[in-house]
Amino acid sequence: MKTNETEKIDLRVDEEERSNLEEVLDQENGWSRAYRTWRLFLSAICIGLAFYILYSAAFGGMPAWQHRAVFTSLALFLCFSFVPYKKGRNRLHPVFDLVPLLLSAALVAFTFLAYPEVSMRGGNVLPMDIAAGTLMMALIIEGVRRTVGIAMASLTLFFIIYVFAGPYFPGLAGHPGYSFNRLIDTMFISTNGIFSDPIYIASTVLILFLLFASILLRTGAGQFFIDFAFSLTGRLRGGPALASVLSSGMMGTITGNGVANATMTGPFTIPLMRKVGYSRNFSGGVEAVASQGGQIMPPIMGAAAFIMAEYTGIPFIQIAAYALIPALLYFFMASLMIYLQARKQGLEGLPKTQLPNFWEVIFKRGYLMLPLILIVVMMIQGYSPMRAGMWAIVSLCLISLLRKETRLSFVKFLGAIEQGIKNSISTIMACAGAGIITGAVIMTGLGTRFSRLAVDLSGGELLPLLLLIMVASIILGMGMPTVSAYVILATVAVGGLTQVGVPVIAAHLFVFYFGIFSGITPPVAITSYITAGIARGEPMRTSFQSMRIGIAGFLLPYMFIYNPTLLLEGSTPTIILGVGTATIGLVSFACFIQGYAVSATNLLQRITFLAAALLLVAFEPVTDGLGILLFLGVFMYQWIKNKMSFARSSQEGSGRNGRSERESSTG
Repeated sequence: MKTNETEKIDLRVDEEERSNLEEVLDQENGWSRAYRTWRLFLSAICIGLAFYILYSAAFGGMPAWQHRAVFTSLALFLCFSFVPYKKGRNRLHPVFDLVPLLLSAALVAFTFLAYPEVSMRGGNVLPMDIAAGTLMMALIIEGVRRTVGIAMASLTLFFIIYVFAGPYFPGLAGHPGYSFNRLIDTMFISTNGIFSDPIYIASTVLILFLLFASILLRTGAGQFFIDFAFSLTGRLRGGPALASVLSSGMMGTITGNGVANATMTGPFTIPLMRKVGYSRNFSGGVEAVASQGGQIMPPIMGAAAFIMAEYTGIPFIQIAAYALIPALLYFFMASLMIYLQARKQGLEGLPKTQLPNFWEVIFKRGYLMLPLILIVVMMIQGYSPMRAGMWAIVSLCLISLLRKETRLSFVKFLGAIEQGIKNSISTIMACAGAGIITGAVIMTGLGTRFSRLAVDLSGGELLPLLLLIMVASIILGMGMPTVSAYVILATVAVGGLTQVGVPVIAAHLFVFYFGIFSGITPPVAITSYITAGIARGEPMRTSFQSMRIGIAGFLLPYMFIYNPTLLLEGSTPTIILGVGTATIGLVSFACFIQGYAVSATNLLQRITFLAAALLLVAFEPVTDGLGILLFLGVFMYQWIKNKMSFARSSQEGSGRNGRSERESSTG
C-alpha cells in the first residue's frame, strides 16, 4: 500500500460486509430457493434462541436441567446445520450432515419433553435415557471434531473409554471401572457431566457476552479500536506494532477468543507493521501475542474466567480485579519487546498526517465504550454478570442511536444477534466436551490422584511442582480452546498447587495463563498459525516469534505465585513496591531476550540482565535489592557509554567542521 506523507492510511473495517460475506457466496454459488428458505429457518432459530437468552437473563427461564439440556441439543442442531462434516463443503451431505441434524433435532424434543421426570430418576436409568445420553455424547464428540478439532474430540472420547477401562491402567491412573448405566446417570441425567458448570456458564453468562460483542462490533467498535490505537501509538518507534498490541488487546477484551480476534484485526494491523519494516514472521507473532492476550484483560476476559468464578466461588468482578495487574504487565512487556526490536532495526513510526486524529476518533465512536463501563459498575455494585450483560446490550442499542454511523436498525440488530449465536457454536461445543471430561474425572477420582502424583514427583517442593504443572498445562492446551484447557487443568492440576499452600486464585490463574499461552507455543500454536497465514509468513517461525514476544506470559505466572502483591495482596504501599520490582524484572528480562537496552548488549551484560530478572521474580528484600542493583548497573553503564560516545562523535564532527571552515578561509 503506497502512500505519501499527506495521505491518510485506510484503516476502515466494514463489519457488515464481513458478516454478509457468507450470504454473498451463497448467491454466487446459485443455491436453490429451498436451501435459501432453509437458511432463513436457521436464522429464525438463531434469533429466537438469542431472544430467549435475553428473556431468561431478565425474567428467568426453564429449570436448570431442562435449560442446559435443551440449549446443548439446540447448539448441536445449529452446529450440524452450519458446520459441514468436511471442511470446504458448502452443501449438507445427505448422510454425514442430515442424519446427525435429524438426531440432534430429536434430542431437542426429548430434552424439552422429558423434564421433570428425567431429573427425578437419578440412579434409575431407563432405556430411553441410555439411548438419548449415548446419542448426545456421540453427537458432542462429532460436534467438537467439526468446530474445535480432532485433538479435543479424541481427548473427549478417551475419557469416556477411561471410565470403563480403569482396571487396565497401572498405578495411580487405575480405578475399579464403572457400568454404562452409571456413565449415563452422571453424564446425562445429573448436572455433573455434560450439563455441569461449563455448559451452565455457556448457556447463561457467556452467550450474553458473545451477543454483546457481536452487537458492539456491528456498531463499528472494531473501527474505533483500530483508529484509537493508531492515533495513540502510530507515531512512536514501531508504532503500527504497538497499535496492534493495543487494538487487539481491546478487541480481545470483548471477544474472549484469540483466533477470532486475530482474524478480525490481523488483516489491518499486519500490513501496516510490514510497511514500517517488520518481517512477516515478526508481524504475525506480534498479532498472535496481542490477540491471545486479550483473554486475560479485564473487564470481560474470556469464557474460562466466568467458569473460574463458578469453580472458585469468587465473584467475577473480583477475579477481574486480581487479573488486572498481571494483564497490564503482559501487554507492557509485549510493547517493550516491540519497542526494543524497533530500536535494534532503526525503525520509525508513521507520519502524523497518515494517522487518525485522537479527538476525532473519541468524538465519533468513543461513547460506544460506555456499556463496558456499565458492566464494570454493575458488577461492582453486586449485580450478576448475567444481569450486567443483559443491561449492557440494552444500553448499547440505545447509545448506538446517537450517531448515524453507529446506529442499529432493527434488521441490523437481528443480524448481529444471529451472528452472535453462530459465533458461539464452537465455544458451546468446547464447553460440552469439557463437561464430559469433567464428569469422567470426577467419577474416576483422577483429579485427586493426579494432584497426589504431582506432589510426590516434586517432593512437595513448590518450584518443581510449578514446572511440572506448567508442562502439563502447555501440553493439554495444545490444539484446544482456552475454555477446554482451563476446565481440564482446573480439575486435575489445581489441587496439587493448593496442597502445597498456593492460594486458590493464584493456582487457578497459573493454569489459566498456561492454558491460554499454549495457543502461541510451538509446535501446536493455533493463533500463531492463523496470523502466519495472514502475514504470509512461515507458521513455525511465526510461532517461535510469538513465543519470544509474549515471553511475559510464561514468566508472569511464576511472579504472581512468588509475588502475591501482583494479585492485590497486601497494603497499598506494599502492592506498589511489589508491582514496581516486578516491572523492573520484566524490563530486565526483555533486555535479555532482545539483547538490547540503551544499545546492543554483549554476552556478560545479557547474562547479568537474566540474573537480575530471575532475582526479581520473588518479592524478597534481599533478592529484589540485588536484582535492581544488577539491572541499574548494566543499564547505567550502557547509558553513560552511549552519552560519551555521542559527545565524542559530536566533538569530532565540530572539529571537522572547524577545520573545513579554516581551510575554506585560507583558500
